Order: sequence, then C-alpha cells, then structure tokens
Amino acid sequence: MDLKKFVSSIDYDVKLAKYDILGSIAHVKMLAKCSIISKNESIKIINGLTSILKDFEMKKIKFYDEDIHTAIENELKKRIGEVAGKMHTARSRNDQVVLDEKLYLKNEILIITGKIDGLIASIKNVAGKNSSVIMPGFTHLQNAQPVLFSHWFLAYAWMLKRDKERLLDCYNRTDVFPLGAAAFAGTEFHIDRNFAAKLLGFSKISENSVDTVSDRDFIIEFLSDCAIISMHISRIAEELIIWSSQQFGFVKISDEFTTGSSIMPQKKNPDFAELLKGKTGKIYGNLMSVLAMMKGLPLSYNRDMQEDKEPLFSSVETLKNMLEVSAKMTSSIKIDSKKMFSACENGFILATDIADFLVSKGLPFRTAHGIVKEVVNYCIKNEKLFNDLSIDEWKKFSEKFDNSIYTILNYKKAIEKRKSYGGTSLQSVKAQLKNL
Repeated sequence: MDLKKFVSSIDYDVKLAKYDILGSIAHVKMLAKCSIISKNESIKIINGLTSILKDFEMKKIKFYDEDIHTAIENELKKRIGEVAGKMHTARSRNDQVVLDEKLYLKNEILIITGKIDGLIASIKNVAGKNSSVIMPGFTHLQNAQPVLFSHWFLAYAWMLKRDKERLLDCYNRTDVFPLGAAAFAGTEFHIDRNFAAKLLGFSKISENSVDTVSDRDFIIEFLSDCAIISMHISRIAEELIIWSSQQFGFVKISDEFTTGSSIMPQKKNPDFAELLKGKTGKIYGNLMSVLAMMKGLPLSYNRDMQEDKEPLFSSVETLKNMLEVSAKMTSSIKIDSKKMFSACENGFILATDIADFLVSKGLPFRTAHGIVKEVVNYCIKNEKLFNDLSIDEWKKFSEKFDNSIYTILNYKKAIEKRKSYGGTSLQSVKAQLKNL
C-alpha cells in the first residue's frame, strides 16, 4: 500500500483550488500592505498565482502532492522560484483550509438557495393553476377533511421557505474570516486581518484562534440544513409516488421522470421520485459522518478533520441535483381534479363539519364529537353516506339536527368556511401565493 496515498487529500480537495488561490492572493496583498513582504515580491507572487488559476480553469494543469495547498505552492515555486515560499508567511494550513472551505461554502449556499427558489416557484405554479381543485386531506394516510389541493401542495413551499432561511442563517455564521489564526495561537507578525477579510468579502473576523482552526460547526450546520431540505424533498417525492399510483390516480408524472420495467411492458415506475428518497439517505449519512468525526475531538486541529471535505462536497452536489430534478418533475405533473374530488366520497370527511354544526346549536364539542361518531358507525353498518340519511334518521342521534344539516354536506362550502388565517379557503391560498 502507498502510505502517502493514505494521508493524501488531493483527489478531492482539488475542488478548493480556486478558493485556495483567491485566498492566497488576498493574503499576499495584506502581507505587502503591512510591509511583511515587499511590493515587488507580492506582484511576482500574485502574477504567478493568477497564471496558475487561469491554467487550472482552462484544464491545462493537474495538481499532485499531498493536498491542494502544497500542490499550489509547489507549482508557484516552479514558476517564480524561491520567493513563492514567502506566500505562507503568517499563516498555517490549519487556518488556510478553513478559509478555503468557507469561501467555497458561502458560494454554494447562494447557489442552493437559488435552486430552492426554483422549486418553490414550481410548487406555486402548480398550485396556482389548480387553486380551486378539491381533494381529501389526510392524517395517518386516511381521508380526514376536505381541502384545496393548492393549500395542501403549498405546505411544501412553506417548508422550503424555512429551509432557505436556515441556510441564510448558516451563511451568516460561515461569513467569519479565519485567516490569521495560523496553526492555532495566532502570529507574531503585525498583520491586518480586517483588510484581508474585506478583500475576500467577509463581514466579520474570528475572535479566538484556537476555536478558529478547531471549528467545523459551520459545516455540520450546513450538512444538517441539507438533511432537512432533503427530508422535505423526500416527502414531496413520496406524495407524488402515492398520488400517481393506480390506487389514487390523483396525478400523472411526465414520462420524462418515469422508467419502464425490464419484464412488465405496462409499467411506468416513478424512479426519479424514488431516487430522491434514496439520495436523502446519502445526505443523512454525510451529516452523521462529520458528527462522528468531530465527537470527542480535543482542541485544537487534528488530522481527523481532513475527512470533512468528501461528505461536504457530496452533500452539496447531491442536494443541488435533487433540487433541480424536483423542480422539473413538479412542474411536469398533471392533476386529475375529478379523481381528487371523487375520493372525497370515501371516509366521511365532513364528520368534523357536522360536529361543528351541533356546536353551533349549543352542544359542547365533545358531546357533538360522540354523536357524530355514532352517526358514522350507523352509516358504515348500513352502507350509507351522510347524504343518504333522512331527517328522521338524523334526529335519532340528536334533536338538534334539522333540514339545514343538508347545507353542511357540501365539500366546497366546508372548505370556504375555513377562513381562519392560514386555513384552506381559496382566500387563504391566494394570500399564500402572494406571501411566498
């Protein structure tokens, strides 16, 4: 076994090359400003770094060595000579890698929040086009109460809105400049951390050098946010899987997002939605990996922390793909409003409305609840629906029932009565579409 390969991270931290170079350029400018290196030396180093970045982006060079920091410094030394070594004055790989990761993550958070916006827009578009479609709402996956499909579907948009807010909170805690902590104790050179932080777009600088190089909270927080987002995506995916089944038939997923069977010609399997659920497990695993890595780790830097990058990169790329696929798949679905409406006939979903009717007649809700439960059991036993009952049958259960009970047995009216803020009425849906 090649022991050098065991400790090397270059195969994956090459993803940080751009950020490592940009960080080094800012650091060198700061060193020159503080007269720690000469202006001519800084120009030579910066020009060399700029040429390396250009060649890297054009895929003209490939990095080797133990890690990306060493690889770039060695490449710079080939191009400009021994002066390249002055670039590492007043810093360590310990604070350098934290800078790279923070620059990378700040950029990726903004990309991901943009993709969240895209999925929210897809959900809003589908909800807006089907704003008046009525369906049964579920608890325990059983028909419960009538609800507007648009209201039900917009619930996912609100989840995603919170996800975006959490990511932006994470961005604020990531936006803390680490360079200057050096190995863990700071540096004896009179550096200007605020100057370098400003060059790289950081709003704050870290306050404790030991914490700076020991901290991976920002990565754990981000991975936790990714896990929550992927969980929400998995719930959307499962809903669409269930709704597109023959047993429900509420929606049709575009052929673009289904696949056939190798043996059953008739099959249209919701593979994309199933993979969205499966990939959620990978994102959970990445979070647990870094949490386990950091568990019980003494201060300050330990080599264990090298293992934070692969889970981070994996979650970033996986989540971006999941959001993009989810947005496109959601936009593709076709709603079967007739199937949704007809499903309301199952499960006595106006039972709560009947209980509320009795409450309006003066009965305590618990008493009304018990009476309606008896009515439901009677209907099941006699294979009847609420609308099939005569007024005499209603009155067997309570004298409070009168002919106005039949005006209650209307799904649309039941929905429109629920005008409480955030309820399922069309008025509420219109407000949500505006506020999201």
